[in-house]
Amino acid sequence: MPVERLQKHLNVFYVSNNMAACAFALKLLPLVVTGRFCSRTLRPLRSAVRAFSCTVTRSQLHGLEGTRALAGKVDRFGGVTVDLADIGLPSDISESSFSILLQDSLAQWKTEGKVAVWLRVPISLSRCAAAASTHGFTFHHAKHDHAVLALWLGEGESRLPGCATHQIGVAGAVVDESNGKVLVVQDRNKTKNAWKFPGGLSDLGENIGATAVREVFEETGVHAEFRSLLSIRQQHNHPGAFGMSDMYVICRLGPLTYDINFCTQECLRCEWLDLVELARTEDTTPITSRIARLLLHGLEHGFNDVDLSMEELPAVYSGRFYQLYHRQLPPILKS
Repeated sequence: MPVERLQKHLNVFYVSNNMAACAFALKLLPLVVTGRFCSRTLRPLRSAVRAFSCTVTRSQLHGLEGTRALAGKVDRFGGVTVDLADIGLPSDISESSFSILLQDSLAQWKTEGKVAVWLRVPISLSRCAAAASTHGFTFHHAKHDHAVLALWLGEGESRLPGCATHQIGVAGAVVDESNGKVLVVQDRNKTKNAWKFPGGLSDLGENIGATAVREVFEETGVHAEFRSLLSIRQQHNHPGAFGMSDMYVICRLGPLTYDINFCTQECLRCEWLDLVELARTEDTTPITSRIARLLLHGLEHGFNDVDLSMEELPAVYSGRFYQLYHRQLPPILKS
């Protein structure tokens, strides 16, 4: 096909802004690269295809002008979630066009102080995932018809949670038995400034008690030791767990130190609060209030009626152990 005729086709597509021309141009590229056209026609053909490619990109971006960033929902942690299926992207948007949109959006989100971006990419727009990867996005999880990519924008190492079918959250109720006070915090990222026990997500391979001790120290600066398991909350389709199931465990800890040096990035306040006050106040959550009453019962009548203690036992498989939590057995029944 003479180069003049090819250029004529591209010009016609340019005027009509027919997006099907993108496929036509892509078919030409292998011919150019493999030398199916002679050297005399190669240079002008490349120029024509390159010019058309730029035109397609400008055309696709034109319909999205007027917005500085991709539309997304801001969460209480300072992250933004963008669902590409819901923001009106052209179904045939090119990888390069989306890359430009994403680059501009990232610049705005960083200026606004956003700490993370979650990008939900449907299969039909999977080429956008490749574009996002050039800006540092990595896969977080995938389901039947979409994948979710994530990018940490905050300071230091990423604090984004991993993904699994279940997530385990652990809190530590550090009780000072000498005065009946318990260590509580108000979370900076909550919509309501309610008193709660310090805690967070358990890391892969981390025991429940170790998570409670670690999270208490990271949030409050108080060193503590594990005493027992107090309660387990099970919740399905949890919005903070990407629709997965959530287990929230509260442990009883004993304080080793008492001076508070709380993390201002995660907490607004941190105090040693009287258990009687925590059980009565409205400035807390239902589960925290319930556990406060349970701890008061333990202080008055002994924690043997409250605690689920942990014992490490050998598993059937050689060299492995597990942690079993249960009410204490009388010594005569232990074997």
